[in-house]
Amino acid sequence: MSSERRAVVTGIGVVAPNGIGADAFWKATREGVCVLDRVSREGCEELPLRVAGEVRGFDPQEAVESRFTVQTDRFTHFAMAAADLALADARLETGGGSPFDVGVVTAAGSGGGEFGQRELQQLWGKGPRFVGPYQSIAWFYAASTGQISIRGGFKGPCGVLTNDEAGGLDALAHARRGIRRGARAVVVGSAEAPLAPYSAVCQLGYEELSRSGDPARAYLPFTGDACGFAPAEGGAMLVLEEEGAARGRGAAVRAVVAGHAATFTGTDGWQRSREGLAHAARAALAEAGCAPEEVDVVFADALGVPEADRAEALALADVLGPRASRVPVTAPKTGTGRAYCGGPVLDTAAAVLAMESGVVPPTPNVVDVAHDLDLVTRTARPAELRTALVLARGLMGCNAALVLRRGSGTDRP
Repeated sequence: MSSERRAVVTGIGVVAPNGIGADAFWKATREGVCVLDRVSREGCEELPLRVAGEVRGFDPQEAVESRFTVQTDRFTHFAMAAADLALADARLETGGGSPFDVGVVTAAGSGGGEFGQRELQQLWGKGPRFVGPYQSIAWFYAASTGQISIRGGFKGPCGVLTNDEAGGLDALAHARRGIRRGARAVVVGSAEAPLAPYSAVCQLGYEELSRSGDPARAYLPFTGDACGFAPAEGGAMLVLEEEGAARGRGAAVRAVVAGHAATFTGTDGWQRSREGLAHAARAALAEAGCAPEEVDVVFADALGVPEADRAEALALADVLGPRASRVPVTAPKTGTGRAYCGGPVLDTAAAVLAMESGVVPPTPNVVDVAHDLDLVTRTARPAELRTALVLARGLMGCNAALVLRRGSGTDRP
């Protein structure tokens, strides 16, 4: 990786089922709090999807101006609020320089399902004159990128990735490339809102979706009781900056985005993800100039499907060798659910906070591990963390790996 234009994390904004804001999110994550519960969204009561991670206590009218909320879906409300939190956390002044210095990149898997459902109901129930003008944009996958850039006046490199759940990590890589190519900063991440009835019904086609009605047993990866994953809404946005610019303005460098790689192994059985995930992890480590022996913690994809869990455990053995059974592995998402593209960005935020705090957060609800992994369970574990490996897989066959290095300026002013 070029030493001249490194991408570093300077701000974290979170809107998650276990907390709004990085501090609340990290406190709950560190303590292993599980917030999975019965789905309470109107219209979902009779669906086979029973347990999920909902963002509670979030009022879009308090977080975002009404002129934006009226034309956007819940997933964009989350993203705009998280972007505000990330920019405030980074203390990034965006009005002084050129608007072309700052870009926006998001990833999206489901788009604006709640907004779209409401407008379609109006169409079929009352007629086309009752469909609002924003239907054409609010459902679209790029809505969050567009609205964040418009609202912030950001005219730098912008984009959206819709390439499966691993797109959360791929968005970070895309933002990193923007930094390398000249951008001063990029607001990047993902937030999802897949719990409206229409969106929930679409997910029922996933065999991997847990149908359990018990929040304590709905999502138990790497165990003999694994029965799929519980979905979630929410996500995170980060501020990436060019390291020299960040240090020049006195910003705290919280982590370095050191390496990334992605592969595609298709949908012909989860066992194929072993090779794809291992290849992505090796390539990400190589790009970071990081030996496998330097990995201090792994944030696992942790799908919760026996075949997929076994493939991930074997992929880690392929990459880390004999150390695979001794490197701490964690999956905090078992306490919140998998927020699709937002999930890997939440894991990235947790990895940065873990390196700052010197603790590996636990994997909620998981006790008896059925694989040869050092999965951190029950309580957080103190550890010297300099390098984190974050893994992600999508249900359609994408695999991604991200390597983070601890920042040298982690004391927040």
